[in-house]
Amino acid sequence: MCQSHDELDRRGIQVRIVTFEKCWRAEAYRQETRYPWPILLDPNRALYQAYGMERGSSWRVLGLQNWLYYLKLMWKGQKVKRPTDDIYQLGGDVLIDPQGTVRFHFVSESPIDRPSVARMLAIVDQP
Repeated sequence: MCQSHDELDRRGIQVRIVTFEKCWRAEAYRQETRYPWPILLDPNRALYQAYGMERGSSWRVLGLQNWLYYLKLMWKGQKVKRPTDDIYQLGGDVLIDPQGTVRFHFVSESPIDRPSVARMLAIVDQP
């Protein structure tokens, strides 16, 4: 996502990251990832619930497909951190236009299930 920062800025897109993590963990994550966007804390997971982002089953979170994904990252030399807090909480992506209309709503089925930035930008570019 950071690689697309300029593209997002050019379109006037404001990104917000929502997490249920504790404040100090969220700040450590922001510094580590160097994400330039604000992080909003949702400790009661009200936004997660409002957008249907529930907790995943053991198979969805700890299944073979996820292990293979993380092994590939490590093979490529990327450092994979140990998860913190609730590893079963799934996330997603929501695009809300300036008028408050939800233009895109994606609920992840596993920790590695995310839409591409290109897919989201294509939706933003639609009239």
